[in-house]
Amino acid sequence: MSTRPASSRYQCTTIATALQEARNLLEGLSETPKLDAEVLLARVLNRDRSHLRAWPERTLSPDEFDRFHELMLQRQSGTPVAYLFGEKEFWSRTFKVRPDVLIPRPETELLVDLALTAMTASQTADILDLGTGSGAIAITIAAECPFARITATDLSPEALKVAQENADRLGVRNVRFQPGNWFDAVASDGRFDLIVSNPPYVADDDPHLSRGDVRFEPSLALKGGLHGLDALRIIARDARDHLNPHGQLILEHGFDQANAVADLLEVFGYTEIRHHQDLQGHFRVTTARR
Repeated sequence: MSTRPASSRYQCTTIATALQEARNLLEGLSETPKLDAEVLLARVLNRDRSHLRAWPERTLSPDEFDRFHELMLQRQSGTPVAYLFGEKEFWSRTFKVRPDVLIPRPETELLVDLALTAMTASQTADILDLGTGSGAIAITIAAECPFARITATDLSPEALKVAQENADRLGVRNVRFQPGNWFDAVASDGRFDLIVSNPPYVADDDPHLSRGDVRFEPSLALKGGLHGLDALRIIARDARDHLNPHGQLILEHGFDQANAVADLLEVFGYTEIRHHQDLQGHFRVTTARR
């Protein structure tokens, strides 16, 4: 797959050949070249990936080849697969995503799991999601706990538009979206039983910001200051004034930031500070009580 117009290169290309060329194209550019190629071609063919393995000798039509070629060129340039499709699965739901919002990641499902564990589906609770982005966290909690009242905030108007679109499309009505920076978006006397957040926690000079998919994601949702702790510090400090007695704070953070987050929470007087491991065994989420 070269950068020449696809139509000038079409030569009865099979699924197997197209996938091999795509893998070669993405080798060294993507961490998952084989998976990327299969996912993109399956989308073009409107089939699942098992179809590709069952029919490797099937010939692509010129239109299918052209569409696959265009997607591969965009992926070669670094555009994340989620932005190419405009969607990403999270907690078995499909969320719309655009470059205005961070792409939901599997490790964030741990935060949702801990939030749901703190409640039951029939429980009435007031919950705040800070920096909601696509709305994946807030909408998932709202859908799983229909009697809860969810407030979700974000500084980015564009992100809030995406989040509202996701809530409308998924039929979730018990979440409201508020514009503003962290707690500026809620009333000074607003109180919540649970506050959750996946804030920006990457150090501003982290070299990973210039690599891979994150190059295309909004820096506002990634950069957390010199040590990546700026937003975490603000949330830990101000959440005390917005949590009900014995209310719980749940924070996602970097895989190597658990001790630093615990130190912040201790300074601000929280108790029952606990770290929780993601599927890779990293302490990714910390919980605490007022």
